[in-house]
Amino acid sequence: MKRRCVIIGSGLGGLSCGVILARHGYEVTLLEQDARIGGCLQCFRRGAAKFETGMHFIGSCNEGEVLWQLLHYLGVWDDLQLSPLDASGYEEIALRGERFRLAQGREAFIETLAARFPAERDALCRYFDLVEQIATTSALHAMRRGGADLAILAEYQMRSIDSVLGELIADPLLRDVLVGNLPLYAAERGRTPFSTHAFITDFYNRSAFRIVGGSDALADALARVLKRCGGRILTRSRALRIRCDAMGARGVETADGAFHAADLVISTAHPRRTLEMVDSDRIRPAYRNRINALRNTTAGFTVYLRFREGAVPYRNSNFYGYTTDSPWGCESYTEESWPKGYLYMHTCHEAHPVWARCGVVISYMSIDELTPWLDTRVGHRGEAYEEFKRRKAERLLEVVERDFPGLRQQVEAYWTSTPLTYRDYTGTEGGSMYGVVHDVQAGAGGRVSHRTRIPNLMLAGQNINSHGILGVLVGTLVVCGDLLGSGTLYHEINEANHG
Repeated sequence: MKRRCVIIGSGLGGLSCGVILARHGYEVTLLEQDARIGGCLQCFRRGAAKFETGMHFIGSCNEGEVLWQLLHYLGVWDDLQLSPLDASGYEEIALRGERFRLAQGREAFIETLAARFPAERDALCRYFDLVEQIATTSALHAMRRGGADLAILAEYQMRSIDSVLGELIADPLLRDVLVGNLPLYAAERGRTPFSTHAFITDFYNRSAFRIVGGSDALADALARVLKRCGGRILTRSRALRIRCDAMGARGVETADGAFHAADLVISTAHPRRTLEMVDSDRIRPAYRNRINALRNTTAGFTVYLRFREGAVPYRNSNFYGYTTDSPWGCESYTEESWPKGYLYMHTCHEAHPVWARCGVVISYMSIDELTPWLDTRVGHRGEAYEEFKRRKAERLLEVVERDFPGLRQQVEAYWTSTPLTYRDYTGTEGGSMYGVVHDVQAGAGGRVSHRTRIPNLMLAGQNINSHGILGVLVGTLVVCGDLLGSGTLYHEINEANHG
């Protein structure tokens, strides 16, 4: 008889786990509280305008690269159309009145920055070599079996980004440029591991793309594969309780009163949300307290822009603007100093667009600013909340206008989301952008294992490994490799890509 697997959450982690396990004979039921699947892969429409909510661009999709391999293995590559970002500057960083471009590939990356910082050429070489060394010593990130240098990984998981850069790079401006895209992972000075920076830098430096038409194409493609393998997806099915007995988890009860029996339960919800659903003596108070005490990354405020037709040239790069002298510390602000920084991107509505149709601007925001509305729900927060969002949006657009004069008058309409929006749609703690913080100061106690004390209850998604498309998929491989054997998965990935 098939083993029954119930997965909570239909984001990338839930869908990818479902696909792999369904292929291996599991009877998979995926529960999604929303009316639509996808989690942070979701997009939404306002008339003809379509906006990304979380997965704005992806990396390492050239032939043979890690995400290319994983998307082939999951059976969705042929369903996606990708548009490359500018290899000569896929990221642009504005600091202290200058603009700096991060180019793809070792030589281009080093030469582009060395043109501005010639005395740091050798240091840039050492920096890039270290980034590559760390990225390739992880067997899962490099997608090869064996050969992981655990000593190097361990060292740079426990050393902060700024401490390592302080040893490698003499010029403080160059150090700040190298972390100019830190909103991609909400890095914090003295806390975020250099390994996190290395994995993300390597991932996007190899190649970077936007998904034409929106990242929901990936969610839809995974859902089709899952259904072809016999899995089922139930939307509007909010998991309410994970029922357990002395032996383990026995299934999931949903808010509509249904019960879904299971031999295996995988939750991609935030670990705190998952533990709220579990009433079992196997979950010790000390473990609950540790999970509840984990720090989460900062949250964000987003303005979604619809441009006038033919008014704004399409930018195939991401722009990071700062009103302060450093990218560090933007999560700490006052009413007067906000926003200290922002990320501005266009969405890719067609292959090779000339004009942008839509764009987004994202800046850090603490959920503490939303205290008056913490007990409200989407669509029922009142006029004071709407006025708060309008005031913040106009302030943010004023700052963007300094870097892009005339942009504001080309905006036909805009919409906004706050940390409360993300909290209510994704269930993440405090509307956090990326879930549980990776913190060198917390050590091993700050990490969340995919396994729980309940033997057949496992965790997946961005909180058990790392955020972003690669981090979540590596987490999926950790979970499914535990169940099926990592050797089995490596063999299947190799077969899918090389025959």
